[in-house]
Amino acid sequence: MKIKHKLGAIPYPNDEFLKGPFAPPVYMCKRAKLPPQIDGDMFKPFWDEAPRTQPFRDIEGACRPAPAKETWAKMLWDDENLYIGAVLYGEEIFAYVKERDEVVFQDNDFEFFLDRENSTHNYIELETNAINTIWDLLLPKPYTDGGVPLDGFNYNGLVSAVKIEGELNKPNPKNAYWSTEIMIPWKSIAKHGSASEPPKVGDYYRFNFSRVQWKVDVKDGQYQRMINPETGRFFPEDNWVYAPTGIINIHYPELWAFMVFADDTTPKFVIPEHEHIKWELRKEYYAQREYYEKNGVFSKAVLTESPRKIVVETTVSTFQAYVLHGDVRVSIAHDGFTWLEKI
Repeated sequence: MKIKHKLGAIPYPNDEFLKGPFAPPVYMCKRAKLPPQIDGDMFKPFWDEAPRTQPFRDIEGACRPAPAKETWAKMLWDDENLYIGAVLYGEEIFAYVKERDEVVFQDNDFEFFLDRENSTHNYIELETNAINTIWDLLLPKPYTDGGVPLDGFNYNGLVSAVKIEGELNKPNPKNAYWSTEIMIPWKSIAKHGSASEPPKVGDYYRFNFSRVQWKVDVKDGQYQRMINPETGRFFPEDNWVYAPTGIINIHYPELWAFMVFADDTTPKFVIPEHEHIKWELRKEYYAQREYYEKNGVFSKAVLTESPRKIVVETTVSTFQAYVLHGDVRVSIAHDGFTWLEKI
């Protein structure tokens, strides 16, 4: 018997994002001017020219309080590598996950996500903790679209290091922060997705940073995740991010930040019009998936209001919505994949 996978509705981001302007953060990623020395130190001259991100926000956005602990990150690039670094302030510096590709976010961690195709599919995730354990994986598509992570993916040639200003796994109010540095070769990234060459000045990708921070107790002189006595389960973690998604789910690449590859002459980046169109199509996608869950078919009529003319084409089990923009068709499919094509 053939079993069909029933598409479910996609939870909507909150109104700050759904009804507000489309304005993800933009990070101007400058070229590295000094040779790298990956040792976890984010305060050495190598990083002086790199812009510092704004402090991370709660993943849900302005409806939630500002994070209790500060986090910021920086990036640089050259023809061979992407360089990432972050500083995570706070006294709760602990890590127990030791094996590569274990579930690192069982500890407090730092996470990086990269969508080179700007399609919301085929994106890469990397997590690290305060003992420099790495979990890297490839997502063919987000979990809400039926994506299954490929844990066998590894960044070949990756180099990373952690520096701790304080003591690891020892509760101490003098603990200040832990920082991480990561170097990822472009050759490793280029093996996955359609982008096969290193970036050029003016190119842009979509990306995000996240910090997972658990509520903890001190038992027997060590930090342990706090258990809710009413449920017998761990209290939910805090998710502090660079680009909020308006929902407790980082896997909404449509709302990630823009990483612009820059040099000293690169002008201020303006989000291209076709990216705004993608967002209008994304809202139609949310509505179509909700309609499908209720009715078992996609709507032949456009379900959302938009300043642009959206065209919807459906079959028994799929839909495609698109907008014509000059000589380009901007499209989204029923599984959230977005693309551009010349017409």
